[in-house]
Parts: sequence; structure tokens; C-alpha cells
Amino acid sequence: MPRALYALMVGAFGIGVTEFVIMGLLLQVSADLDVSVPAAGLLITGYALGVVAGAPLLTGLTAGLPRKRVLIALMVIFTLGNAACALAPGYGFLMAARVLTAFAHGTFFGVGSVVAASLVARDRQASAIALMFTGLTIANILGVPLGTWLGQELGWRATFWAVTGIGILAVAVLSAFLPAAPAPERSRGGWRSDFAAMGQPAVLLGFATTTLGFGGVFAVFTYIAPFLTQVTGFADGALSPILLLFGGGLIAGNLVGGRLADRALRPALLGTLGALVIALVAMSVLAPSKTGSVLAVVLLGAIGFATVPPLQIWVMQKAQGASQSLASGFNIAAFNLGNALGAWMGGAALDAGLQMRALPLLAAGLPLLAFGVAAMALHLDRKTAPKPVGAS
Repeated sequence: MPRALYALMVGAFGIGVTEFVIMGLLLQVSADLDVSVPAAGLLITGYALGVVAGAPLLTGLTAGLPRKRVLIALMVIFTLGNAACALAPGYGFLMAARVLTAFAHGTFFGVGSVVAASLVARDRQASAIALMFTGLTIANILGVPLGTWLGQELGWRATFWAVTGIGILAVAVLSAFLPAAPAPERSRGGWRSDFAAMGQPAVLLGFATTTLGFGGVFAVFTYIAPFLTQVTGFADGALSPILLLFGGGLIAGNLVGGRLADRALRPALLGTLGALVIALVAMSVLAPSKTGSVLAVVLLGAIGFATVPPLQIWVMQKAQGASQSLASGFNIAAFNLGNALGAWMGGAALDAGLQMRALPLLAAGLPLLAFGVAAMALHLDRKTAPKPVGAS
């Protein structure tokens, strides 16, 4: 794989750490800034909403610019945003800095997916996208625990300074290894036509598939700690090793999903969604068994992230030129919307009295709906030949 893909992976790693590390630092942030823990938790929500809003907006505004320049500028924004987090004098400033950083998140993955696909032959495009997203999964396995430890030892601001350093490194490697390319050609109607292209039925169905599929994953993963302790009977100390295995599943599933999508996109898209339904059902069935429950958690991570490359490459193939970055950015927003939807649905169901063991069964309904939506999209698109990703 080209060195530029590993440069993209460095940027993805830094962004992944920034998004999730705050979860392990809520107590420190709460105490230092004199806000409640729930208020500190809104820093996670604010970031997610920043991704959802910023991905299509910023991607649309930069769609006609050279992609290398856009990616480097995004990493500069990311770096400055994390430095602002480290220097934040108060809660409101920290929230604003988090939202600013989130704007770079969605557009980086959106534009980066198109660039990654353009660096390789067409039969390796999904694998290239998967490799870039591996930076995000490694951030969950290594970056977040290390960032949490650093914050607990030296203060939460030290963690954001460390991520700022990762941002500087990402700017350097992107500048050094990402090949220069001319700006993609915009349609005659400019940004209006690019946004109008997002209204194609196949594209909208693709976004809906992404939201529903990942909603099913996060409806369970958000509550994985109480599930494993209350239903399976694990001690609190067992959670970290199990989540490490979950992270290993993320990496493996992401890479396998890329290879499957390269071989046959449509079967990979439907196959991974169908397997996700089965994995969630199995999680409920195997819950009383500690061995079975660990296996189910690993499968959830692997199959959940195996859906990422097929979904990303699918929506990108429905657009062309500058619209590809926009479609990719919208799909990143759809992933984050699915995260929020799943967490909300799971919490609402538990508050309404649903038994914890039944939560994966409820969650399985979302990827089942996603399977139906994807099948409909493929049916509508069966006579349309996909366009090469990265073409201008």
C-alpha cells in the first residue's frame, strides 16, 4: 500500500483519540472546571453533533479545492482545536473548542476516504479505505487507554497536549507523503448541484443504511459494561481485557470488510449487515456464558466494523468528481448519527423496563432494517454501473 495511506492513518488515529478519550477523563474535567459529571458528558454529545453538522457543511465548502491542501488544512484545524482544549479557561470555551475540532473530523474522513481510494487500483479501493480507518480502531485500542492514563497522571490537559503533538505529526507526514493532485472538477451548477446529487434515492438509502447499521452496534456497545457485569456476571476488573479483545475485533473486521468489498461489493454490503443481525441475536443467547459472551463481544466489534468499508465505498460510487467527497462526508455524519440514535434507543428501552439481556435483540432490529434498505437501494441501482471512486 502507498505510504500516503499510512499518513492518512496517522491523522485518523489522532482524530479517534480526540473523539473518545474524553470518556475516561470526565471526572477530572468535571472537578477542574467545576461542572457536574453530566455536564462534562455533554462534551461528548457536542463533539458528535459537531461531526454531524460539520461533515457535510465543511466538505461542501471545500469540495472544489485540491484534496491534499484540504486535508492538511483540516489537520491544522484539528491541531489548533486540541491546543485550545488544553488551554481552555472554562467549560464554555472547552465545548466550543471540541465542536471546532469535530468539524475537522467528519470532513477529514470524508475527503480522506476519496483520496485513499484514488491512491490504489479499483479492485483495492475498499481495502485502502479500511486501512485509513484502522487508525480510528487503533485509537480505541491503544490511544484512548493511554490518553486516559496520561490524563489521570498529569491532568486532563496533558492528554490534549499529547493529541496536539499527534496533529503536528499528521500535518508533517501528510505534507511529505500525500501526492499533489489537481482540484476535482465541480459540476456546472457548483455546490448546489453537488448537494442536489446527495438527493439521489440510492445515495439517501445508503446514508439510511449506515445510520441504521451503526445504530444497532451502539445501542448495545454504549451499555456494554452493565451488560457484561449484570447479565454475564463479570467483575469490573475483567472489562478492560474484554474491551481490548473488542478492539482487536474492530481492526480485523475493518480490514476483512475492505477485502470483501473489493471482491464483490453488493454481497459484502448485504452479507455484513446480515451477519451483524446474527451477531446481536447471538449476543443475547450467549449472554449467560462467560466464554460465549466474550466471543459475542468480539464478533460484534468485528462484524460491526466490517460494514464500514462496503458502506463507505457504496455511497462514494453514487457520486462523481467533487460530489464524491461530499457523499463521503455525509456518510461520516450518518455514522455518527447512528451512534447517537443507538445510544438513545438503548437508553430509552432500558428506562422503559426492557431487560438488559434483551437489549441486543432490540438492537438487532436496526441492522435488519438496514439490510432491507440496502436491498432496496441495490434493487434501484441494479441497472447503473458504479463510477470509479476518485475520478474527477
